[in-house]
Amino acid sequence: MRIAFGTDERTEVTDRIKAGLAEQGHDVLVVGEGDPWPDVGRGVGEAVAGGDADRGVVCCWTGTGVSMAANKVPGVRAALCTDPETAVGARRWNDANVLALGLRLTSPALADEMVAAFLATAPEADEAENIAKLG
Repeated sequence: MRIAFGTDERTEVTDRIKAGLAEQGHDVLVVGEGDPWPDVGRGVGEAVAGGDADRGVVCCWTGTGVSMAANKVPGVRAALCTDPETAVGARRWNDANVLALGLRLTSPALADEMVAAFLATAPEADEAENIAKLG
């Protein structure tokens, strides 16, 4: 799977996410690493919406800014998640295509778990009508 990854700052967590994605065989498209968070969120969102990536992962201090910026891109459904079950729900019930993580509270191990859950979960077919309402 091709994953667009962006962060406004490089940390142990962001390094771990990129390395983990590559180790799992994903093609990682780094977008805007170190750029301001609005540019990171928009850049990853554009990569996903434009078909250059299947899914995206964005990070900033709280995760809020990058998720808001990504969600401004038509076709993006970015979800700010704080635990693996929320990441599963974001995929299962909302067909989220961008995972947003806050660097302030996310440990490397928790990031691994959330990214794995997000990438392993498919949307539920019976949610298609609701998902379509998101635009």
